[in-house]
This record gives sequence, structure tokens and C-alpha cells, in this order.
Amino acid sequence: MFEQGLLKGKRILVTGGGSGLGAAMADRFLELGADLVICGRRLEVLEATAAAMRASRGGNVTAIRCDLRDGANVEAMMDTIWGAAPLDVLVNNAAATFIAQSEHLSFGAADAILAPTLHGTLYCTLAAGRCWIESGRRGVVLSILSTSTITGRAFTVPSAMAKSAVLAMTKSLAVEWGPKGIRTVAIAPGAFPTPGATDQLRPTGRDQGWALRNPLGRVGEHRELADLASFLISDSAAYINGEMVVQDGGAHLRSSGAEDLLEWTDAQWQQQRAARSKR
Repeated sequence: MFEQGLLKGKRILVTGGGSGLGAAMADRFLELGADLVICGRRLEVLEATAAAMRASRGGNVTAIRCDLRDGANVEAMMDTIWGAAPLDVLVNNAAATFIAQSEHLSFGAADAILAPTLHGTLYCTLAAGRCWIESGRRGVVLSILSTSTITGRAFTVPSAMAKSAVLAMTKSLAVEWGPKGIRTVAIAPGAFPTPGATDQLRPTGRDQGWALRNPLGRVGEHRELADLASFLISDSAAYINGEMVVQDGGAHLRSSGAEDLLEWTDAQWQQQRAARSKR
């Protein structure tokens, strides 16, 4: 469907690019000709992913350790990236979430979700935007959100809040930065299972039944998300700005996907809190 060199000449930063959907998108970008920078907190994971991509695809992949919760750390990462070569695209993928009864959330637990998902995304976006504006270059910001921005989502309130705030950022900057040649777009994926997300959102004893609840009768494939992301950051999507594309098989039209948790007993919630505290 895509030209082999669709992203040739573009340098792309993917946050949380060492595993899961971030790695899937990064690999597709590399396949389509891009130069990559992937960042995250675990350097050993990033370097292993980068080495695997180089071995299978060839091309240029750089791994940088960065704690997105720290604005100074983000600024230092951007200095390093731009010191080597200009950046063309930022993909805000890094995020955190887990299920919890909201009345039992401590401030620290809420901040553990808000810090990377909201603050880290904002820090990266502002840092990239400043570099593009100061250098007079065009740029694209793609943020990976969720359908909670449409439906809300019980038992993951900090995540739903953070993703909704990033959608507001996407729409706001589309107007403010559009005249400067910077596009901001977003994707709201549905169920694209990954080990990390599955551990947090499908704890033992909970049958999500994602495929059964989906109008299309299945979950998403990582390649499908990677292809959509590749299109949105490419020059082929140059007239799409400020929009969020939903990619969930129509699942959000039925429910937010968290209603079954209303049936959990206190004992099940206590078991979940105990399991989370051991991680």
C-alpha cells in the first residue's frame, strides 16, 4: 500500500520506542526509509530493540535513555538529538496506566500515571516545537491517545484525564503552530494487546473479552496501527491537522470497555492492589 521510501529523509523520535506499540511503529517507520531515535527509561531494552531493528531492516537507529517525567532530562535529550541532526517528527507514545478504584488512588499513584502520560508528552512537544520554530523547520507531532478521550473510562481516571488533555493540546497547537509549518495529529487505538498493557489492564481473574465485544470480532494488529501512524506523519497527510483518528474496530461505539469491573468484589480489588504493589 505504501511506497517503499514514504518516510525517506525523515528523522523520527518515538518515545517509549523500546517495546510494544512504540517499537512496532518505529520498525515500520524504519522499513519505510526513516532514520530513528527511540527513547525510554530502560537503556538496555532500547539498545536491544535498536540492534534487532538494524539487523532486520538496516538503517539508522539511535537509542537514548530519557526520563520524560523530568523536563531538564527532556531538554538534554533534544539537545543531543539536534546536535546530531534535525528532527522531523515526534511520536508521543510513552504512557502509563493501571486499573484502580479511584477512591483508593493515592496522590503518588495518580502522579505515576500523569507524569509520563501528560507531563512527559507536553515536555517533549514543547521542546521539539521550540527547536522547529527557532530553526524555521517544519515538523509533525503524532500523539497516541485512547478512546477514553471520547467515552471517559472508569477505573483508569488519571489516564483518561491525561489522554484528554493531550487531545486538547493537539487541537490547540494545530491552530497556534499550523502557520509555522507544524502539524499536530493523534490516534486513539482500541485493543492492540501488548505484554505491558495486558499486565496492567487484564489482571488475573479478569476476562476482558476484547475480541468478543468488538463489532469486528477481533483485536487490532500492530502493523495496522503502524501503517496508520506512518500515513499520518508522512507528506501524504499534509492537509490533516488537529485531528484524532479512532482505530478500534468500532468498539467505542458500544462502551468504554471497563463496565465489567463494576461487578468486582472487594476481595478482587484487594487482590489487584496487592499484585500491583509487588511490581
